[in-house]
Order: sequence, then structure tokens, then C-alpha cells
Amino acid sequence: MADGYHHGNLRAAVLERAAEVIEREGPYSFSLRSLAADLGVSHTAPRHHFGSREGVLNALAVEGFRDLAARLRADREAGGGFLEAGVEYVRFATDRPAHFQVMFAPTLLGEGDEELEAAREAAFAELQGGVRSLAEEGRPVEDGAAAVVAGWAIVHGIATLALTGNLDRSGVRRLFEDTDLLTITRRSAGLLFGPVSGPSGGVPGTGSG
Repeated sequence: MADGYHHGNLRAAVLERAAEVIEREGPYSFSLRSLAADLGVSHTAPRHHFGSREGVLNALAVEGFRDLAARLRADREAGGGFLEAGVEYVRFATDRPAHFQVMFAPTLLGEGDEELEAAREAAFAELQGGVRSLAEEGRPVEDGAAAVVAGWAIVHGIATLALTGNLDRSGVRRLFEDTDLLTITRRSAGLLFGPVSGPSGGVPGTGSG
């Protein structure tokens, strides 16, 4: 079968097609052969780039962690604090749901992939670095490690609830006057990591105050 892709283009096309399938049907719904058929190339062509189905998933995870790190870095360099880093985390998850699903499913990924480890560490370094901004915002943190875990748990949980449809099915969105997911994230995570402010009359939309 003729191959209409150049070397680099085929690799990118395989990853793009795999992400489309995963987003629609889940990470177990493709093989290298099926991706090759979808792209109109020989069934051995993707194997030259990835070696196996696991290699495709590893490559998607690398791509995802690198993108997440770049987004968090750009937010930090633009002056965003820890809360906005969390909002950016949720934005990434909704922009790239297939990557997000694969990145945090260790049973799908191969062990000992140095490229994957480096990409993962870079992303988490950005998350950890965000804790330092809390002191600059007037919210000193005595236990930085716990702050990282708490912040990550909140935004990862919100992203997962949204992507699985559970946020909608639960009716939680009705508790907010504005049901935009990023607004929900900012208000929810802001209870712990928002800028320090004086006493207020309550949180809008909750009926308090």
C-alpha cells in the first residue's frame, strides 16, 4: 500500500488519529493496524515510529505532559498564581481529553520510558513551583507538599468529574449562577487557594450572607 506521508508527518498523523479514537471510544479501541487503515498506509508503517500500541500511548502522554507544562509555564510567566495554574490545568484537560485520560492511566503506559518521565517531571515541577506564589499573594504555606497535593486533587477532580459527565449528572452546575467550568474551578479552588481578602457577605450564588 502506498504511503502518502513523509516520515514526520505520519508520526503526527498517527497520534492525532489515536487521540480522536480515544476521545470518542476510549483507549482500548484502536490497534496499530486500525490506525494504519484509517490513514491509508501500510499496516507496518506506524510500527516503524512507535513499535507497539503502547508506544503510541506513551507518545500521547509525552505530548500531553509537555503541553501541560508549557501552559502552566506561560501562565506563571504572565503573572498567574497557584489558583490560575489550577484553572489552566482544567482548561488543558477539556482541550485535550484523550491526552488527559492517557497521561494519568499508568496501566496503559510502559515503564522505563525516559522521555515520558522527563515530560511528567517537567509538568509537576510547574505545579510545585506554583505554591511559591501563594506567599506572594499573602497566603504563606507552612506545608508546601500538602498544598501541592490539595491543589492538584481539587483541579484534577473537577476535570475528571467534567470529562466523565458526572458534574452534569449530579446537578452541581445548578448551584452556580454561571455554569462555565473554568468559573466553577476558580470559585471552588479559590476557597483554599484564592487571594486573601477581607470579610465578605458570603459567596455569590450560594445563598449565604
